[in-house]
Amino acid sequence: MSAHTYKLIELVGTSTESSDQAIRDAIAKAALTVKHMDWYEVSESRGHIVDGKVAHFQVTLKVGFRLE
Repeated sequence: MSAHTYKLIELVGTSTESSDQAIRDAIAKAALTVKHMDWYEVSESRGHIVDGKVAHFQVTLKVGFRLE
């Protein structure tokens, strides 16, 4: 197994559907310009409440990608 060096970036994904969708949306958007993403870690999770119901999800992620 070869050794890799990673760089970390921080992303914030949002969704009106779920925190899982917020994660997927953030990673999909980043994948348009960032290559070799290998892992992510959720560092924060927040939401917006309207009329006693969750209206919006916001998730902060740390994403690791391999340097070439």
